[in-house]
Amino acid sequence: MWGGSPLGLSSAAVPSPPRSSRERARLQVDERRSQLLELGLQLFSDHSYDELSIDDIARAAGISKGLLYHYFPSKRDYYVEVVRRAAGQLIERTDAASQEVSVEALHGALDAYLDFVDQHARSYVALVRGGIGSDPEVVQLLEATRRTLTERIVSRISADEPPPLLRLALRGWIGLVESASLDWLDRREVPREQLRGLLEQMLVATIMAAGVTPPVL
Repeated sequence: MWGGSPLGLSSAAVPSPPRSSRERARLQVDERRSQLLELGLQLFSDHSYDELSIDDIARAAGISKGLLYHYFPSKRDYYVEVVRRAAGQLIERTDAASQEVSVEALHGALDAYLDFVDQHARSYVALVRGGIGSDPEVVQLLEATRRTLTERIVSRISADEPPPLLRLALRGWIGLVESASLDWLDRREVPREQLRGLLEQMLVATIMAAGVTPPVL
């Protein structure tokens, strides 16, 4: 009897694919998925969620709808991953800002944020404007991003336990930053340096309004 394999070979004699080949295939899948997400950042910043169909996305990607479903089970899943990617890019970009408590550190943190807004406008718009209504996963991603940015500021202001009013005030300031940044992208009516100066002054005023003395003064 031949045993084991229908081709007449024992299972021990059948070589498994080389590890390098499997890794290459995995990298190709990851690369294609990454390309689709980058495309999504562009599509969802130029069009609302409801304006785009799976057919539109597949056509823009130059692939079949079936292949798109291979990477993302639905349009909603695709959109959620696009938002997740934009959030990760913003957090990573701003994380490089200085951790020192100084005027220079404040300049650096806002410059890092505005660099992302300016250089990755489509990613930023897709993240902040959303487009899928009150989907809980999208809301959670947006809130997690805002919470991370808020906690970074809190940690630089005081090593002690901050008052709850400070976190509340800073969340409001984050909302101001988002709205001002979106308007600046749409209009470009003022130089970026003026926008940064406005946001800096509003941050200092926000901290003071919460009863905390800003360490940058």
